[in-house]
Amino acid sequence: MFGMVPFKRNNSLEKRNDYFNQLFNNFFDDDFFAPMITFGNAFKVDLKETENEYTIEADLPGINKEAIDIDYENNYLTIRAKREETIENENNNYVRRERSYGEFKRRFYIDNVNEEKINASFKNGVLKITLPKLEKSKVHKRKIDIH
Repeated sequence: MFGMVPFKRNNSLEKRNDYFNQLFNNFFDDDFFAPMITFGNAFKVDLKETENEYTIEADLPGINKEAIDIDYENNYLTIRAKREETIENENNNYVRRERSYGEFKRRFYIDNVNEEKINASFKNGVLKITLPKLEKSKVHKRKIDIH
C-alpha cells in the first residue's frame, strides 16, 4: 500500500474566503515568489495499483538517465534525480528563470513487494517503475469449536 498524505485537500484555510486569505494568496501568488514556491515540489508522480503490481510513473524532463538513482529498502522506495546547471555564457540577460537545478527526491512507503523483480525504465523524460507484489500465500482457515 502507498503511504501518502494529501495535505492541501482538507486544509481549512483553503476553504475560508476571508480577507486575510485573499491578502495572503495575492501576496505569494506574485511572480516574484513563484520560484520559491515551486522549488519544493520536486517532481510529479502517478501511482497505480493493480492486482499483481504497483506502478509509479515520474515526470523527470531534462534529466539524464545516469543522474537518476532508485533504492528500495525497508519497504521504502526512494527516487533521487539530479539536474546540473550548466552556465555557458555568464553574460546572459535573463528576464525570468523558472527551471530548477539541484537534487530532487521523493520517497514512498510500499509494502508487499517482491524486491527481486522490481523493474525500471526511462523514456522521453518519464521514469516508470514496476513493483510486482509478493505472491499471495494461501490463507489456512480453520473453524475452532468453543467448549
